[in-house]
Amino acid sequence: MTLRSFAFSLLAAFVLVGCQVESQNDVPPVSPTATTDGLTTAEDSLLLDKLGQYTTVRLDADLSGLSDSTRQMIPLLIEAAKAMDEVFWMEAYPAGRDSLLASLPSEAARRYARINYGPWDRLDGNAPFLPGFEAKPAGSGFYPADITESELLQAADAYPDQDLLGLYTVVRREGDRLIGVPYHEAFAEQHQRAADYLRRAAALAQDPGLRTYLELRADALLTDDYQPSDLAWMDMRDNPLDFIVGPIETYEDQLFGYKAAHEAYVLIKDMAWSERLQRYASLLPDLQRGLPVPDEYKTETPGTDADLAAYDAVYYAGDSNAGSKTIAINLPNDEEVQLQKGSRRLQLQNVMRAKFDRILIPIATELIAEDQREHVTFDAFFGNTMFHEVAHGLGIKNTITDNGTVREALRNHASALEEGKADVLGLYMVQNLIAQGEWTEATLTEHYVTFIASIFRSVRFGSSSAHGRANLARFNFFKEMGAIEQTEDGKWRIIEDQMGAAVDALSERILTLQGDGDYDAVQAFVDEYAVLTPELEASLDRVNSAGIPVDVVFDQGVEVLGLEPVGAMDAEPMADDAARS
Repeated sequence: MTLRSFAFSLLAAFVLVGCQVESQNDVPPVSPTATTDGLTTAEDSLLLDKLGQYTTVRLDADLSGLSDSTRQMIPLLIEAAKAMDEVFWMEAYPAGRDSLLASLPSEAARRYARINYGPWDRLDGNAPFLPGFEAKPAGSGFYPADITESELLQAADAYPDQDLLGLYTVVRREGDRLIGVPYHEAFAEQHQRAADYLRRAAALAQDPGLRTYLELRADALLTDDYQPSDLAWMDMRDNPLDFIVGPIETYEDQLFGYKAAHEAYVLIKDMAWSERLQRYASLLPDLQRGLPVPDEYKTETPGTDADLAAYDAVYYAGDSNAGSKTIAINLPNDEEVQLQKGSRRLQLQNVMRAKFDRILIPIATELIAEDQREHVTFDAFFGNTMFHEVAHGLGIKNTITDNGTVREALRNHASALEEGKADVLGLYMVQNLIAQGEWTEATLTEHYVTFIASIFRSVRFGSSSAHGRANLARFNFFKEMGAIEQTEDGKWRIIEDQMGAAVDALSERILTLQGDGDYDAVQAFVDEYAVLTPELEASLDRVNSAGIPVDVVFDQGVEVLGLEPVGAMDAEPMADDAARS
C-alpha cells in the first residue's frame, strides 16, 4: 500500500456554490451571483474575488468500520465543537457575531465574515474587507483594545494572582486596574455545554483511554487545568475516533502571543497507515543529536513516546476553521508534557489530498520549471507535512539564557519562528531518513521540489498567519543561499546541490534564535527575511491571475456524514454495542 492509494473523490469546482444559513461554523458556499444589496459595484466585485480564493471540500469519511456506539459519539462531539466555535467568535470579534452579520449589506459579505470570523481578511494581513471597520486589534478580544505592553507587564508584576500572562485568562479593565478573568468563567455557558456533551460521549466510549480523556477534558473546561487531559490524550492510542477540543493555539493573539484560542477537530483514524508511521517518532533522539547547531542548543531530549498517525478530518471548529485550514496537527503545546511524553502528530490526509490536487498542482504548473514539475508528488507532500509535525519535537523548548520558555521569551514571534523551525527541520529529517533508508516513499529530489512549490502555496495565507510569515522568511533565505533561482520565463528552479547547505544554515539560525530567547534578534530576522519581495509578489500575482484557490472551506456536519443529529438521538435509547470505540 502506498500513499497514492489515499485518493478521494472530491468535487473539483473552483467556484463556491450554495446559500446562507444561520449556523455559526457550518459555512455553506455562496453563489457568484449572490445578492449584494447595499454594496457598490467595486465592493461587490472585490467580495466575489475574495470568495473565489476558497474552494469547497466535502468533509466525509468511511464510517463503516466504526461500531454503533462510536458513530453515536460523533454528533455529540460535533455539538461540543460548536460550543468552541461560539467562544472563538467572542475571542476574534468581541462586539458579537450576530450583530456583525446583521449589519453586513449582503449575503456575500456575511459569507466572507463567517469564513474569517469577523470583518478582517485573514488572507490579506487582517485588513478590513469592507468600509466602515477599523484595523483589527492585534490582541483580538483577549485584552482591552488600548492596552500597551508596558502596562500589561507592570500589572502582571503588581497583581500576580490575576494570571494576566496566562494562557487561559481574558484581560479586562476593572476601574483603574487590569484583571484576569479565567476562561471557565468568561465563557462559562459554552464551556459547561461542551463539558456536558463530552461526558455524554464518554459514557458511550468503550475504549478506556478515550473515555478517560473525554472525562478529564470535560473537567478541564470547567477548571482551566488542561495538563491531566493532555497527558491522558498522549496515552490514547488504539481508538479509531479522536477529538481535539479547548483553548489550544496562540496564533490569534498577535499582540503578545500569550492567549490560547478555542478550537476543535473531530477525526477518524486510519489504523493501518498509523501503524506504519509510528516508527519515525522513535528516531527523534538520534536526529536531535545530529542537529547542525552547537551542543548547548540541543541538550534537551525529545520524548520518544510520541504518536504519529494518519486521520480523516470530519469536523473543524473555531480557530482551526478560521481562514486557511491546517492539514496536520502537533499537540499538546504544554512544554512539560512534551518533554515527558513527546507529542502526537496527526496527518489529516483527506484535507491534505484536497489541497494537493486543487491548489498545489496548479501552482506548480504556473511556477515550477517545466523539467522539475514531475517531481511535485503527493508522497513527498505527505512526507514533508508529516515530518514538519515530527520536527516540532526537535530543538529546544527552554532558552539557554534563563529567559524562560521559548514561547515566553519570543512572545508574538514565537509561533512563526516555531513553524519555520518545523518546516526546515522536517526537511533535515527527510534528508537523514532517506540517507539511512528509513523513508522510501519519495526521492530527495521530489521532497526538495515539492517543498519549494509548497512555499508558494503557504505564502498566500498572508502575513497575519504564522505559517505565512515562516514561509516568506524561508523562501528569501533559500534564495539568498542560492538554493532556488528564477528562470527567464518567471518560473522557479531548485538548485539541488545547494539545498543541503541552505537547510543546515537556516536550521542553525532558527535554533540559535530560539535558544537565546533574544526578542530583538528575532525581530531583526523577521524584518530582514519575512518580507514580500517584488519577484515573489509577481509570482503570486501570476498564480492569482490563473484563478487558483488559496485555500479551502468545508461542507461539514452530521448531514454530510449521514448521521442522526443529537436531537434525533435523544429520542431513542443509545445502542449497546460491545465493539470497541
